[in-house]
Amino acid sequence: MKKTLKPVPSFASEADERAYWERADSTAHLDWSKATRARLPNLKPSTTSISLRLSVSLLDQIKIAANKRDVPYQSLIKMWLSEKVG
Repeated sequence: MKKTLKPVPSFASEADERAYWERADSTAHLDWSKATRARLPNLKPSTTSISLRLSVSLLDQIKIAANKRDVPYQSLIKMWLSEKVG
């Protein structure tokens, strides 16, 4: 027996759509058995710049640690932050 799917409603804004999908069951609108895995090889995460005030001595220590690891110091800071948060 084939399930009749409901049409996906149109939305006035992305916020309305997000609110709808948070409470709606997507299986009423989509046949997930026919879904295929999407590959997005060139997708990069969004980034934003921030200002961070560090003492000169702390920044020097970070640069030394980065140099020992042969990575840019900003990349090392991001790695350390990611480890602590994750």
